[in-house]
Amino acid sequence: MSSALPSSIRPVTEETGSARIQSEYRPISSHLAIAPPVSVVIPAMNEAANLPHVFGTLPDWIHEVVLVDGNSSDDTVRVARELRPDVVVVEQTGKGKGDALISGFAACTGEIIVMVDADGSADGGEIVSYVSALVGGADFAKGSRFANGGGTDDMTPVRKLGNRALCAVVNRKFGARYTDLCYGYNAFWKHCLDRITLDCTGFEIETLMNIRVVKAGLRVQEVPSHEYNRIHGVSNLSAVRDGLRVLRVILTEKRVRRRTATAPAVIGRGQLL
Repeated sequence: MSSALPSSIRPVTEETGSARIQSEYRPISSHLAIAPPVSVVIPAMNEAANLPHVFGTLPDWIHEVVLVDGNSSDDTVRVARELRPDVVVVEQTGKGKGDALISGFAACTGEIIVMVDADGSADGGEIVSYVSALVGGADFAKGSRFANGGGTDDMTPVRKLGNRALCAVVNRKFGARYTDLCYGYNAFWKHCLDRITLDCTGFEIETLMNIRVVKAGLRVQEVPSHEYNRIHGVSNLSAVRDGLRVLRVILTEKRVRRRTATAPAVIGRGQLL
């Protein structure tokens, strides 16, 4: 993707005043208006109690919400349709978060895809920051709880230590400069899916994406994000089991030849190479 903005995207200037913005663009902040549709993918399994909060934080300019239902035994799908009648529901045939996200990505019609968890831990209001990073020239906007301005209420000391260690391994082996690794709040231009292959089923999907966008030479920008506690229910995440799966992905990817001779470094907020 070139550094120039796509023809359908314009920053808000005096020329694109309020009247023109209302007629031609979808204003998403005081500094940015966007026309390309944004799809939000939400993998969910038995998250009916959390969906009112999750859907309630999503900006009203979102083009579509794709809910991937992992064979829920509660009213997840019914609640989603009541909250947003135009929601796109994808019935997951496989298992695991990675499988759910891959299914959701395939159903998206937007030019920008945003990944959001269904447990209430993500603030949908932050989506504007992710989209702004993409409009500013990034291919992949990676959420970080440990970049300046980010934070987490959810991670235990053991998980923080594990995330830091795995992040350091990825940075060293792939030339990245991530501050966070195992975080599921990310956004990217849909065309990036043509440059990376997603072929894992579990929570390690985020790590796989983070590695492969760097290997593919895509431009990555970290976006500070705050992770809140799950509102209702219990997470399926297992620190040990999923940590080992992440490590396995890292070691496997290192053995695979890089797709490009050079890969861009990932640096701080508002900066990319």
